[in-house]
Amino acid sequence: MEGILLVDKPTGWTSFDVVNYVRKLVAKTQGVPPRTLKVGHSGTLDPFASGLLLILVGKKYTTRSESMLKQDKIYQVTVELGRISSTGDPEGVIQKTIPSPVAPSHANVARILNHFRGEISQTPPSFSAIKVNGVRAYRLARQNKVFNLPSRRVKIKSIELIAYDFPMLSFVAEVSSGTYIRSLVEDIGKELQVGAYTRELRRTAIGNYSVKDAAKVSELTEQTIFKLLLPDD
Repeated sequence: MEGILLVDKPTGWTSFDVVNYVRKLVAKTQGVPPRTLKVGHSGTLDPFASGLLLILVGKKYTTRSESMLKQDKIYQVTVELGRISSTGDPEGVIQKTIPSPVAPSHANVARILNHFRGEISQTPPSFSAIKVNGVRAYRLARQNKVFNLPSRRVKIKSIELIAYDFPMLSFVAEVSSGTYIRSLVEDIGKELQVGAYTRELRRTAIGNYSVKDAAKVSELTEQTIFKLLLPDD
């Protein structure tokens, strides 16, 4: 049994939680120990985020995870302005940036979002899975270690304002591989001079794969998982 499994990851689950769940389920259907199976994913989603996760089942697919990572992605993003987070998301320490921030106008918000369209330089968040001398950055950040992550060039292919009612802002963005939405949101907050953090995040597409075709974790059973596995076109 091998292929690509499209899963709609719920909030509160880590990407590894989903991988581990699928590995145990596949092992049960095949009557083998879970440790003997190759199961991975092609792009982490933070625990607070939901949406499309590509689960790779079988060595044929897990060995191609790196190439599959390099696909554009689409996100639905909910932002809270006027506050910042130590992690860039709801799981960090949240604090107001200024006592009574002046709400940016709708026109200014639209203008700033448009400013980020195209190729930009971005510094990944400290709480990320990037390795620094072999150690995950988020582990160093939790230990209050001082380190620097180099900036990188990423591309914001499109960014569309969906709704704005201060302090809440929502938009949809299609971005290149390697783009961190948390960093994008923080940079937007700086440009608006009020600060911002990512309140909610949902990934709706990876390359040609859509969350509309994904199964919820509750729908994954011994009877359904084989039917849900897709070959890589």
